[in-house]
Amino acid sequence: MKDFAGKVAFITGGASGAGFGQAKVFSEAGCKIVIADIRQDHLDEALAYFKDKKAEVHAIKLDITDRKAYAAAADEVEKVFGGPPQLLFNTAGVNTFGPAEASTYEDFDWVMGVCLGGVINGMITFVPRMIKSGRPGHIATTSSMGGFMGGATTAPYSAAKAAVNNLMESYYQALKPYNIGVTCLCPGNIKSNIAEAVYTRPKNLEKTGYNVDEKTINFLRSIHAQGIEPVELAKILKKGIEDEVLYVVPVPNPEEMLRNTLERIVNYASAEGIKRQEEQMRKMFEEMAKRQPQGPGPSMNFEDVGFAQARKDLKWVKQTRMPGAPPPKK
Repeated sequence: MKDFAGKVAFITGGASGAGFGQAKVFSEAGCKIVIADIRQDHLDEALAYFKDKKAEVHAIKLDITDRKAYAAAADEVEKVFGGPPQLLFNTAGVNTFGPAEASTYEDFDWVMGVCLGGVINGMITFVPRMIKSGRPGHIATTSSMGGFMGGATTAPYSAAKAAVNNLMESYYQALKPYNIGVTCLCPGNIKSNIAEAVYTRPKNLEKTGYNVDEKTINFLRSIHAQGIEPVELAKILKKGIEDEVLYVVPVPNPEEMLRNTLERIVNYASAEGIKRQEEQMRKMFEEMAKRQPQGPGPSMNFEDVGFAQARKDLKWVKQTRMPGAPPPKK
């Protein structure tokens, strides 16, 4: 798809972070925008921005894990704009960090419910409507580089994103006959509000095995503050949609990055390869540690902050250590 003028774009998580960046970029490209978000304060702020721009934008408060609410949102889009969207952006996501072995059912149900279940709900809700409309379309789902690998402190998130990558490839193949393209955006760090996702965690899914408090939330904010700007990311995604590619990996050498991912899988298939992989991981974490801001201010050592650690009463869980990191401060 290369012509976006007049097309309706439905964006989950569209009132902040990556979704808001998409709303800005595709509004400027001529789209009529529907921003769906779970936070009313973010919706209000986004609407105020677009009002000043005199853009055609409609807002819907939506919990993407609520299938009845999703169907009602789809009906609302058709009522407002006369039909289903030609562009569907599955962008909303949440994350929380802690040792995989400390995870609770609720940790998995929350993260996978939003990051995978929310995407599934978007596809099941809108794909049949898009096909029946008979119009060309495109679906862009925000996944993550984390979907290409497991993570000792990101198990629910990494599992959800791996499934999303696979799911989007399935739809990429399935929707070609209907002239509906599919793109899977796999960024790393984004300048977003995902650190605050815990504030929208449902009461019935509050039980966690992870240490989560204001210190860890602020630590995560400091990490995301260094991420790619949402508008820049959305422009990269737009180019990917125009080129009709499946995977958009916003790094200088995406092919090299994906080859390294495949090499990691090969390494895990032999004892010699595992040794190579462990050494590569050690060097990677050392480089990451060097790039962290130094000097006065809040600690950037995740162990000192308690970030990605188990809940304090779970004494049987070993403290998470970054390979090559110095011992935690006493």
